[in-house]
Amino acid sequence: MGSFISYDGVELAYRVFGDGAPVVCLPGGPQQSTYLGELGGLSTHRKLILLDLPGTGRSAIPQDLSRCRCDRLVDDVEALRLHLGLERMDLLAHCAGANLAVQYLSRHPDRIARLVLVTPSVRAVSLTITDRLRRETVLPRRRETWFPAAFAALEAIGAGAATSEDFRAIAPFSYGRWDEVAQAHKAAEDEQVNRDVVAAFGAEGAFDPEATRAALARFGAPVLLLAGEVDPGAPPPAMAEFAALFPDAELVVQPAAGHFPWLDDADRFVSTTVAFLREAAASAP
Repeated sequence: MGSFISYDGVELAYRVFGDGAPVVCLPGGPQQSTYLGELGGLSTHRKLILLDLPGTGRSAIPQDLSRCRCDRLVDDVEALRLHLGLERMDLLAHCAGANLAVQYLSRHPDRIARLVLVTPSVRAVSLTITDRLRRETVLPRRRETWFPAAFAALEAIGAGAATSEDFRAIAPFSYGRWDEVAQAHKAAEDEQVNRDVVAAFGAEGAFDPEATRAALARFGAPVLLLAGEVDPGAPPPAMAEFAALFPDAELVVQPAAGHFPWLDDADRFVSTTVAFLREAAASAP
């Protein structure tokens, strides 16, 4: 564990795994970074620096939760960069962490050497993921035993008639295999979420899609978008739209993967990410 004092005096924590050139990692949720683990073994190739955002994990909870709004967290990422003494950094973000990553990019484009977005949320760039697309994404799994109940819950959510049980029932769709590992991962993740912090993260004013899209169109560094083939949260067609917002982005769809591709096929996830970071570094001026 490491810690630092952010720009306004809030103490934030981060975890460090591995050796080599650092990769700063922003978790989704927002929730504590432990659910990322060591990203399937990426730590054997690079030093991973996993930030706990304000109000999550071992980071302090601000007295004013509006401090946790996504656009206001950009200054925390910059404070971490300064704390680490990095002129430029490789940045990896998962799910909702991508909303923060692209807003950081908007304000500090020259501080990112390479950007990896793993099954990213699309809120900050205002892409539409239709219910039809979500259904089409999960239908290849219709022969799995849990599918009927999960699909019925997904339909209820799409119709605006969902219960809390429906949101629990769709959990298997987030994993390429709904096995004991996935179920334990989901159970641990549920315990790591502060719903008040999540609400503050996406509160009114958190996103400016038009400005963010304009910044992405000017961003010249290499970008990798990694999607899961059967992930309804970040379906591959939507990820292709996301990739098209950048001048130099590569989209890789990991076969049979859900929202956590490092759990579904760690070797493939790690090899894809390492190859991108290595090739992007080799081609840098």
